[in-house]
This record gives sequence, C-alpha cells and structure tokens, in this order.
Amino acid sequence: MACFLTFEGLDGSGKSTHLRTAAAWFAARNLPHLVTHEPGGTPLAQAIRELFLDPKWGAIDGTVELLLVFASRRQHLIEKIEPALASGTHVLCDRFTDSTRAYQGCGRGVPQATIDRVDAVATGGRRPDVTLLFDLPAADARRRGASKARRRSNTADRLDVESLAFYERVRGGYLELAAAEPGRFRIIDSGGDLRRTEERMLATLESIDALKPPGTRGDLPDPAP
Repeated sequence: MACFLTFEGLDGSGKSTHLRTAAAWFAARNLPHLVTHEPGGTPLAQAIRELFLDPKWGAIDGTVELLLVFASRRQHLIEKIEPALASGTHVLCDRFTDSTRAYQGCGRGVPQATIDRVDAVATGGRRPDVTLLFDLPAADARRRGASKARRRSNTADRLDVESLAFYERVRGGYLELAAAEPGRFRIIDSGGDLRRTEERMLATLESIDALKPPGTRGDLPDPAP
C-alpha cells in the first residue's frame, strides 16, 4: 500500500531541503514515489499559490487565506495526490492540511471548527499516513527564512514579513497537533547541524512500516505463497 508522507514545519525549518534527501532515499530503494508541494502542485493550484503569496495585496483576512489554500488543495488532491496513491505510488508532499491548521488556525486565529468544515468539503478529511515535523525555535526559523528570501529574490512574499509572535503561534500550533496525533507525527529536531537533522530523518524513514521490505514490517506477517 502506498504511503502518503508529508513534511511540515516553519519556513526556515529545512523541511524542503530534507524532502529532497528523502526523495533520493526512495529512489535508491526503487520505491515508486511522487514529490509535490502545497500550495501548488498543479498549474491551477500554483496560480492560486502565487495569488496567495503576492505581497501587493497587503494583509488578507485569515478566512480568505483559508479558502484560497483549500481551493488549491482540492485541485492538487484530485488531480495529483489521489491518482498517485491509487496507482501504488508513495507521495512525498511539502505541506498539507496541518500547515493550514498551524498557519491560518493558530497563526491567524481562524477557529479550528471552521477549518474542520472546509476540510471536510475540500478533502473529505484526508489525512497523511505519516507527518515529519521539522521543529526548531521560531526565532531561528525566521533568521534562516530571511536569509533564504534574500537569496531567492529582492521581493519578500507576504509570509516572509510576518512577526516573530506570529511564527511562535504557528510553532505552538504544530506542537499541539503533534501531541494530539502522536501515532502520525514524527518530530525531528532541526535546530542544529544540517547533517544531524538529515540523519534523524533517514532513521525515521527506516522505521516506517509501510516503507520496509515485505517480511520485515512490524504488523502482520506476509501470507505464504
């Protein structure tokens, strides 16, 4: 069965870098996989992403952000994620609904009950099988994120200019989500050396039953031929 694996964390947590390393790990084991991201992942979803992040709009109401993100997610899910999983292809996705709960829910203050209702319509409550949460203090993530934004372009996106207090709320939201679903989340300390974080992530991938060779999983034994 294909595994839906998501990579979550603050901007600057290193999740996107580590996703590329994870993709190489899958390739080395000849595991069929799709690498994708949110917001985006399809032409329409990417267009919504660009609208969402464009700083020319200034402040956007949290519920408007929520609806934009879920519109993008719906298209991404039906066009790319679900077909891949149905074909037996593992999906490695940079962000999914946990980002919305952390950023729009805890960061912007949109009630989680509102997110639940929109999520039910847009995704049917689809959950990843495993979520890797790359965690580090918000101040450290902001410094890394600011450096990346300067390298990327001269123009910061709307989230690049958010306050430290905003990112502290987002981080707190992520940790609450992880505490509520310990069976799905794997928290990876990404506050130190890049190589150490990579080692922690690879060890985590090795521990996921759905990614182990048949006969080595911790669930039921494979049936006899």
